[in-house]
Amino acid sequence: MAEPKDKGCRRLSRALSSTALAQSGESGAEERVLVINTGGTIGMVSQKEGLAPEANKLARALKKMPILHDEECAKNLQCRFKLGDDTLVLPLSKQKKRIIYTIMELSPLLDSSNMTPAEWDKIARHLEANYEKYDGFVILHGTDTMAYTAAALSFMCENLGKTIVLTGSQVPIYELRNDGRANLLGALLIAGLFVIPEVCLYFYNKLYRGNRVIKVDADSFNAFSSPNLPPLANAEVDITINWETIWRANTTKKFEIHTNMNCNVGLLRIFPGITAATVKAFLQSPMEGVVLETYGSGNAPNNRPDLLDELKKATDRNVVILNCTQCLRGTVSSAYATGKTLRDAGVIPGADMTPEAALAKLSYVLSKPGLTMNEKRKMLSENLRGEMTVVPIKTQTTLQNSKFIQEIAKYLCISSKEELSAVRDALIPPLACVAAKNGDLDTLKALQNMGGNLSSGDYDGRTPLHIACCEGNLEMVRHLLQSGATVYAKDRLGATPLMNAVKFRHHDIIRLLRTTGAHLSSQELMNVEPELFSLAFSGDVDGLHAWYLAGVDLNKPDSDGNTPFTVAKIAGHVKAVEYLRKYIQ
Repeated sequence: MAEPKDKGCRRLSRALSSTALAQSGESGAEERVLVINTGGTIGMVSQKEGLAPEANKLARALKKMPILHDEECAKNLQCRFKLGDDTLVLPLSKQKKRIIYTIMELSPLLDSSNMTPAEWDKIARHLEANYEKYDGFVILHGTDTMAYTAAALSFMCENLGKTIVLTGSQVPIYELRNDGRANLLGALLIAGLFVIPEVCLYFYNKLYRGNRVIKVDADSFNAFSSPNLPPLANAEVDITINWETIWRANTTKKFEIHTNMNCNVGLLRIFPGITAATVKAFLQSPMEGVVLETYGSGNAPNNRPDLLDELKKATDRNVVILNCTQCLRGTVSSAYATGKTLRDAGVIPGADMTPEAALAKLSYVLSKPGLTMNEKRKMLSENLRGEMTVVPIKTQTTLQNSKFIQEIAKYLCISSKEELSAVRDALIPPLACVAAKNGDLDTLKALQNMGGNLSSGDYDGRTPLHIACCEGNLEMVRHLLQSGATVYAKDRLGATPLMNAVKFRHHDIIRLLRTTGAHLSSQELMNVEPELFSLAFSGDVDGLHAWYLAGVDLNKPDSDGNTPFTVAKIAGHVKAVEYLRKYIQ
């Protein structure tokens, strides 16, 4: 039986008025961060046996620290976000953004000395399960094995598009003098404010690439170093990101995790007088991969045929050996005869990888199914996640050296390197955005070849990908994605490129973005309901389909039980009713 018209109109009025209230909420300022607490010194307390992590304590303790929790703001946000006991709110940042972070604890909490690949899998699965719910991630971890975990996760997280930051402390956060508060605050700000699509490590005001770090000091707050790569960011008066150094996955594939790393790998350090029997014993089954830590630039004795013979026998039976230097800095080279001898024995040069990164890479590559041994050896020689320095075949033209920038610098009477970099950083975003708007792919490629960051935003925070999605230029969008442009960038109002594509109903671009892993942010999803009801009321099937392609549930009811289907039915739009009928459960 059909619903009476006046009753239907009243229901429709209630539906639209309730969505208007939803639209009137505060906009644009919140970022969501998930903190995965694995244990470590940062959350330890004194016990009879010594310092040990204590479960269910950290969130309660942080709520008493004003620098890490704004109680008044949390009360104001409660009605909008339904904050749980494990969710906290940072004070407003310089960028006028509010970071809301939720603490998830692994069970049991561990001293990092007890960390194993099984815990790496557990962390990776939590990242995968929560990837679309949060804008960034912080992993609290003990310092002793943090470099191993950071390196492992960098390989396990494939096609990563969001910021993951590991941090911890040398002194528990509950102590009067500690480094935990500053480290946690810095990690939260970086994970919430910047899209750095890497697994990073933040410690003592510096952000490092996770697979480039080593722990260098057991007693200092400045505990980590990245010997062969400058920090990705420095947090001093301001947080300065070295965008040119950021590693980006040049792919249109979705984020996924790789688990079950190969555990039959190990580290073997060459030392004067090492016996062939020792090497032989170490290389026996079930060993499948070894990081060989050699002298200097990758050298080992070439006057020890017994030693070299054991290495050759091992590589012949497909034990993969990766050569890394014992030195803190530097790279493996074939300049010396003692280094070339190892290559002749089938040992793969590991460039300037740290032993931690080399071990994680071996474990990752050897666990990859469906690859031949030659393919795996080739993969180990490639730069997969920025873990090694690859010297380009020919020097790339940089924007800093371009005649265009030099002429502008001359006109502005600029002479220092710092001022020149500032000019470059100011010009690239608007130029790239104009190229994207005009569909000028050649200009965009030229800016890219000159060192331009295609993920940088203009004065409104809009990136070239935002612009291309608005204009509906599929070729431009595809090129930007394949060049590492991030689908998770937000403009000044909090809109993502996917939201722009939805707004202008560019269905092919929405599909491509979704294939790459794009999704609407939690903030954008809060305002979907009124838009869906408005489209249903006007019978706009094209607009409804755009939201569907973006991953929105078209059958989700509001608080009164209304759905877009009921609204379209009451409004009498037959085509919209037929379209929405497909999504009724």
